[in-house]
Amino acid sequence: MPGIAHRQIMCDSPKIVSSICYADETPIEVTACAYLHNYHSHPADPLRAPKFSTLLEIAPTFSADDIDEFVKFLVDRVGGGDGLEVLRRMEESRYRPSKKLMDYVASVIKNNPEYTLLDKQQVAFDAVMTAARRGVHDRQKQIIIIKGGPGTGKSVLVINLVASLLSSHYSTHYVTGSKAFTETLRKIIGPRGQELFTYTNGYVDAQADSVDVLVTDEAHRIRDVSSNRFTPANKKSGLKQLEELIAAARVSVFFIDDHQVVRPGEIGSVAYIREYAEKHKCAVYESELETQFRCNGSDAFVRWINTMLGIDDRPRFEWNDHDAFDFRIFQSPEALENAIKDKVQAGATGRLAAGFCWPWSDPNKDGTLQADVVLGNFSRPWNARPDSGRLAAGIPKSSLWAYHANEINQVGCGSSPQRR
Repeated sequence: MPGIAHRQIMCDSPKIVSSICYADETPIEVTACAYLHNYHSHPADPLRAPKFSTLLEIAPTFSADDIDEFVKFLVDRVGGGDGLEVLRRMEESRYRPSKKLMDYVASVIKNNPEYTLLDKQQVAFDAVMTAARRGVHDRQKQIIIIKGGPGTGKSVLVINLVASLLSSHYSTHYVTGSKAFTETLRKIIGPRGQELFTYTNGYVDAQADSVDVLVTDEAHRIRDVSSNRFTPANKKSGLKQLEELIAAARVSVFFIDDHQVVRPGEIGSVAYIREYAEKHKCAVYESELETQFRCNGSDAFVRWINTMLGIDDRPRFEWNDHDAFDFRIFQSPEALENAIKDKVQAGATGRLAAGFCWPWSDPNKDGTLQADVVLGNFSRPWNARPDSGRLAAGIPKSSLWAYHANEINQVGCGSSPQRR
């Protein structure tokens, strides 16, 4: 080989050393060994047992008695003097998750019954998968915009797309501006696949086309730029946040609801995405989800809410007592909480939510939460603050409020710009 270099990773014990090798047009190769610097072997050493012989050939183990052999092992592999060139190649290389990692994440999602597609979700899924797969192999960037209101199944469709694309071995990232949803998914997936679930401001220094498919949920939460007043000048890309996302992927899929705005500064819209797609000469595909899944499939419920609040300018839609919904006005928060807990006991999922009309205190010294939400004799804590330190046993972090069973005893709120 024309050149060889090495990298050493230090641990308390053992010390792990890997040698990284390269040739002109070949991938960087890695060999490994273990140096047990404070371990002395003996004749009947179990580490030298015959059952480990194959492993020891692949990654030899050196003890404190084998210093000469360890030095020779390193010299044979790091004597080329081209370590800086190997380092440059590593730093400039594109990160791609392994096939095993993608298969693992896909299997976790596909085996979860909460992520099953129904009716028009499946139709939209097939259309997006076709467009995404075609776009990965096309020189022209692809922008896919999926529109839909609350409850139309956008997030379920997103997760299924991510799973199917990963299982097809396309490098795929799930992106959102919502910390709660992202952290919940990371909790479900586990630590192995967390880097595949990211945030909209995480592509400032991403290489162009470093991801095959980038799926952005809640794209209406996209901001103008990813930087803020504390960002050093050399860390600013000079691009709009949307442009960073488009540049990072061959195919960008945006799930969006133009009627939903969560916080000031979030500017994503269908027109905004279309404008920058045209600016960068991307092919654009649009689709819309209409059927309501969150509300037992009833468009009537959503239309009633929208006309009552003035979101929909059609004539006011009257409530039908025969619809399969339980809409009631309670005389006390205790009665509301009891009704929710009765539903949960019967197998439903439920939470108590409120507008941000009370203080939001830090946890007590023992990690318990202060009962900030007070109405007469009723008092309950908000969920934990995102910046809370140590929390008492059984109290999850704020990002898991919608997922953790114990959060039924807390009050959640999504209307405050402070609740990040």
